[in-house]
Amino acid sequence: MEDVSRPFSVDVRSVTKRYQQGELEVLALQELSLTIQPGEFTAICGPSGSGKTTLLNLIGALDKPTSGAVILEGQELGALSRRDLSQIRRDRIGFVFQSYNLIPVLSAFENAEMVLRLQGIDPDERRARVMALLAEVGLEGLHDRKPHQLSGGQQQRVAIARAIASDPAVVLADEPTANVDSETAERLLEIMDRLNRDREVTFLFSTHDPRVLDRAKRVIRIVDGKIDEDTAAA
Repeated sequence: MEDVSRPFSVDVRSVTKRYQQGELEVLALQELSLTIQPGEFTAICGPSGSGKTTLLNLIGALDKPTSGAVILEGQELGALSRRDLSQIRRDRIGFVFQSYNLIPVLSAFENAEMVLRLQGIDPDERRARVMALLAEVGLEGLHDRKPHQLSGGQQQRVAIARAIASDPAVVLADEPTANVDSETAERLLEIMDRLNRDREVTFLFSTHDPRVLDRAKRVIRIVDGKIDEDTAAA
Protein backbone atom coordinates (compact mmCIF):
# COMPACT_ATOMS: atom_id res chain seq x y z
CA MET A 1 0.00 0.00 0.00
CA GLU A 2 1.34 3.44 -0.92
CA ASP A 3 2.53 5.61 1.97
CA VAL A 4 0.45 8.75 1.37
CA SER A 5 2.19 10.57 4.22
CA ARG A 6 5.46 10.65 2.27
CA PRO A 7 5.48 13.02 -0.72
CA PHE A 8 6.79 11.96 -4.10
CA SER A 9 10.32 13.14 -4.86
CA VAL A 10 8.90 14.50 -8.12
CA ASP A 11 5.29 15.00 -9.19
CA VAL A 12 4.69 16.38 -12.69
CA ARG A 13 1.05 17.28 -13.27
CA SER A 14 -0.37 17.89 -16.76
CA VAL A 15 2.66 19.89 -17.85
CA THR A 16 2.71 21.62 -21.22
CA LYS A 17 5.73 23.57 -22.44
CA ARG A 18 5.75 25.82 -25.51
CA TYR A 19 8.77 27.65 -26.89
CA GLN A 20 8.82 30.50 -29.36
CA GLN A 21 11.49 30.21 -32.06
CA GLY A 22 11.13 33.32 -34.15
CA GLU A 23 7.62 33.14 -35.60
CA LEU A 24 7.42 29.40 -34.99
CA GLU A 25 5.85 27.99 -31.82
CA VAL A 26 7.38 24.71 -30.65
CA LEU A 27 5.28 22.40 -28.48
CA ALA A 28 7.92 20.57 -26.44
CA LEU A 29 5.67 18.83 -23.88
CA GLN A 30 1.94 18.11 -24.05
CA GLU A 31 -0.14 17.57 -20.89
CA LEU A 32 2.56 15.26 -19.51
CA SER A 33 2.14 13.73 -16.04
CA LEU A 34 4.43 11.43 -14.08
CA THR A 35 5.62 10.78 -10.52
CA ILE A 36 9.02 9.69 -9.26
CA GLN A 37 9.13 7.92 -5.92
CA PRO A 38 12.06 8.31 -3.51
CA GLY A 39 14.76 5.78 -4.34
CA GLU A 40 13.85 5.24 -8.01
CA PHE A 41 16.46 4.56 -10.72
CA THR A 42 14.54 5.75 -13.77
CA ALA A 43 15.55 6.50 -17.35
CA ILE A 44 13.73 8.79 -19.77
CA CYS A 45 14.37 7.98 -23.41
CA GLY A 46 13.02 9.01 -26.80
CA PRO A 47 14.14 10.46 -30.12
CA SER A 48 15.93 13.80 -30.36
CA GLY A 49 13.45 16.62 -29.90
CA SER A 50 11.00 14.43 -27.99
CA GLY A 51 11.11 16.63 -24.87
CA LYS A 52 13.50 14.70 -22.59
CA THR A 53 15.83 17.59 -21.79
CA THR A 54 12.92 20.02 -21.51
CA LEU A 55 11.37 17.75 -18.89
CA LEU A 56 14.61 17.54 -16.92
CA ASN A 57 14.99 21.33 -17.06
CA LEU A 58 11.50 21.76 -15.62
CA ILE A 59 12.09 19.23 -12.84
CA GLY A 60 15.45 20.85 -12.13
CA ALA A 61 13.83 24.28 -11.66
CA LEU A 62 15.85 25.62 -14.60
CA ASP A 63 12.69 26.50 -16.53
CA LYS A 64 8.96 26.87 -15.92
CA PRO A 65 6.08 25.12 -17.68
CA THR A 66 3.63 27.01 -19.87
CA SER A 67 0.86 25.26 -17.94
CA GLY A 68 0.60 22.53 -15.35
CA ALA A 69 2.72 22.06 -12.22
CA VAL A 70 6.04 20.55 -11.20
CA ILE A 71 6.10 19.60 -7.52
CA LEU A 72 9.29 18.62 -5.68
CA GLU A 73 8.83 17.05 -2.24
CA GLY A 74 5.42 18.65 -1.92
CA GLN A 75 6.50 22.14 -3.06
CA GLU A 76 5.16 23.53 -6.33
CA LEU A 77 8.15 25.05 -8.08
CA GLY A 78 6.09 27.53 -10.08
CA ALA A 79 4.89 29.17 -6.86
CA LEU A 80 8.39 29.87 -5.54
CA SER A 81 10.49 33.01 -5.83
CA ARG A 82 13.76 33.05 -7.79
CA ARG A 83 15.66 33.02 -4.51
CA ASP A 84 13.73 30.00 -3.25
CA LEU A 85 14.26 28.19 -6.56
CA SER A 86 17.98 28.86 -6.32
CA GLN A 87 18.04 27.31 -2.85
CA ILE A 88 16.03 24.31 -4.08
CA ARG A 89 18.55 23.74 -6.89
CA ARG A 90 21.40 24.04 -4.40
CA ASP A 91 20.00 21.86 -1.64
CA ARG A 92 17.49 19.40 -3.10
CA ILE A 93 18.52 18.72 -6.72
CA GLY A 94 21.74 17.13 -7.90
CA PHE A 95 22.89 17.59 -11.50
CA VAL A 96 25.14 15.36 -13.59
CA PHE A 97 25.79 16.66 -17.12
CA GLN A 98 27.39 14.96 -20.10
CA SER A 99 30.01 17.75 -20.23
CA TYR A 100 30.85 17.32 -16.49
CA ASN A 101 30.60 21.12 -15.81
CA LEU A 102 33.47 21.12 -13.31
CA ILE A 103 35.20 24.38 -12.41
CA PRO A 104 38.64 24.06 -14.06
CA VAL A 105 40.63 26.04 -11.48
CA LEU A 106 39.31 23.97 -8.55
CA SER A 107 40.51 20.57 -7.41
CA ALA A 108 38.32 17.47 -7.38
CA PHE A 109 37.77 18.03 -3.65
CA GLU A 110 36.88 21.70 -4.10
CA ASN A 111 34.45 20.92 -6.94
CA ALA A 112 32.74 18.20 -4.92
CA GLU A 113 32.46 20.35 -1.78
CA MET A 114 31.06 23.42 -3.56
CA VAL A 115 27.42 22.84 -2.57
CA LEU A 116 28.35 22.17 1.05
CA ARG A 117 30.46 25.33 1.13
CA LEU A 118 27.52 27.36 -0.22
CA GLN A 119 25.33 25.80 2.48
CA GLY A 120 27.74 26.99 5.16
CA ILE A 121 28.60 23.50 6.41
CA ASP A 122 31.44 23.40 8.95
CA PRO A 123 34.82 22.90 7.20
CA ASP A 124 35.72 19.78 9.19
CA GLU A 125 32.37 18.18 8.40
CA ARG A 126 32.70 19.21 4.74
CA ARG A 127 36.09 17.59 4.47
CA ALA A 128 34.98 14.36 6.14
CA ARG A 129 31.87 14.06 3.96
CA VAL A 130 33.58 14.91 0.67
CA MET A 131 36.63 12.70 1.25
CA ALA A 132 34.30 9.80 2.04
CA LEU A 133 32.26 10.49 -1.11
CA LEU A 134 35.34 10.70 -3.34
CA ALA A 135 36.54 7.37 -1.95
CA GLU A 136 33.09 5.90 -2.55
CA VAL A 137 33.17 6.85 -6.25
CA GLY A 138 36.70 5.51 -6.69
CA LEU A 139 38.75 8.72 -6.46
CA GLU A 140 40.64 8.10 -3.24
CA GLY A 141 44.02 9.83 -3.42
CA LEU A 142 42.99 12.04 -6.36
CA HIS A 143 41.26 14.79 -4.38
CA ASP A 144 43.95 17.42 -5.10
CA ARG A 145 43.88 16.99 -8.89
CA LYS A 146 42.38 19.62 -11.16
CA PRO A 147 39.91 18.54 -13.87
CA HIS A 148 42.55 18.68 -16.62
CA GLN A 149 44.59 16.14 -14.64
CA LEU A 150 41.71 13.66 -14.60
CA SER A 151 40.28 11.42 -17.31
CA GLY A 152 36.76 11.98 -18.59
CA GLY A 153 35.46 9.13 -16.44
CA GLN A 154 37.22 10.51 -13.36
CA GLN A 155 35.76 13.96 -13.99
CA GLN A 156 32.29 12.44 -14.20
CA ARG A 157 32.92 10.68 -10.88
CA VAL A 158 33.69 14.07 -9.34
CA ALA A 159 30.42 15.35 -10.83
CA ILE A 160 28.54 12.41 -9.27
CA ALA A 161 30.11 13.08 -5.86
CA ARG A 162 29.19 16.77 -6.17
CA ALA A 163 25.62 15.88 -7.15
CA ILE A 164 24.96 13.72 -4.10
CA ALA A 165 26.96 15.71 -1.53
CA SER A 166 23.91 17.53 -0.18
CA ASP A 167 21.75 14.38 -0.04
CA PRO A 168 19.31 15.75 -2.66
CA ALA A 169 15.74 14.66 -3.29
CA VAL A 170 16.68 13.68 -6.85
CA VAL A 171 19.76 13.55 -9.07
CA LEU A 172 19.07 14.57 -12.67
CA ALA A 173 21.57 12.95 -15.03
CA ASP A 174 21.44 14.29 -18.59
CA GLU A 175 23.27 11.83 -20.90
CA PRO A 176 25.92 11.13 -18.21
CA THR A 177 27.68 8.43 -20.28
CA ALA A 178 27.72 10.30 -23.60
CA ASN A 179 31.36 11.48 -23.50
CA VAL A 180 33.11 8.38 -22.16
CA ASP A 181 34.11 5.01 -23.64
CA SER A 182 32.10 1.83 -23.10
CA GLU A 183 34.19 0.47 -20.23
CA THR A 184 34.12 3.79 -18.38
CA ALA A 185 30.37 4.09 -18.96
CA GLU A 186 29.83 0.69 -17.33
CA ARG A 187 31.93 1.71 -14.32
CA LEU A 188 30.01 4.97 -13.92
CA LEU A 189 26.71 3.11 -14.09
CA GLU A 190 27.93 0.61 -11.50
CA ILE A 191 28.76 3.51 -9.18
CA MET A 192 25.36 5.16 -9.63
CA ASP A 193 23.57 1.82 -9.32
CA ARG A 194 25.40 1.15 -6.04
CA LEU A 195 24.62 4.63 -4.71
CA ASN A 196 20.97 4.01 -5.55
CA ARG A 197 20.98 0.68 -3.69
CA ASP A 198 23.15 1.59 -0.71
CA ARG A 199 22.23 5.26 -0.17
CA GLU A 200 18.78 5.17 -1.81
CA VAL A 201 19.80 8.09 -4.02
CA THR A 202 16.98 8.86 -6.48
CA PHE A 203 18.30 9.01 -10.07
CA LEU A 204 16.40 10.30 -13.10
CA PHE A 205 18.31 9.90 -16.38
CA SER A 206 17.76 11.41 -19.80
CA THR A 207 19.54 9.08 -22.19
CA HIS A 208 19.94 7.36 -25.54
CA ASP A 209 22.42 4.86 -24.07
CA PRO A 210 21.11 1.25 -24.08
CA ARG A 211 23.43 0.47 -21.14
CA VAL A 212 21.57 2.99 -18.99
CA LEU A 213 18.24 1.61 -20.17
CA ASP A 214 19.34 -1.94 -19.32
CA ARG A 215 20.19 -0.94 -15.74
CA ALA A 216 17.18 1.29 -15.13
CA LYS A 217 14.45 -0.07 -12.87
CA ARG A 218 11.91 1.94 -14.85
CA VAL A 219 12.02 3.27 -18.42
CA ILE A 220 9.80 6.14 -19.59
CA ARG A 221 9.69 6.69 -23.36
CA ILE A 222 8.64 10.13 -24.59
CA VAL A 223 7.55 10.80 -28.16
CA ASP A 224 6.40 14.21 -29.39
CA GLY A 225 6.21 15.57 -25.86
CA LYS A 226 3.99 12.79 -24.53
CA ILE A 227 4.65 9.60 -22.60
CA ASP A 228 4.48 6.79 -25.12
CA GLU A 229 5.51 3.99 -22.72
CA ASP A 230 6.22 3.65 -19.01
CA THR A 231 7.70 0.27 -18.11
CA ALA A 232 9.01 -1.04 -14.81
CA ALA A 233 11.74 -3.67 -14.86
CA ALA A 234 10.52 -7.23 -14.37
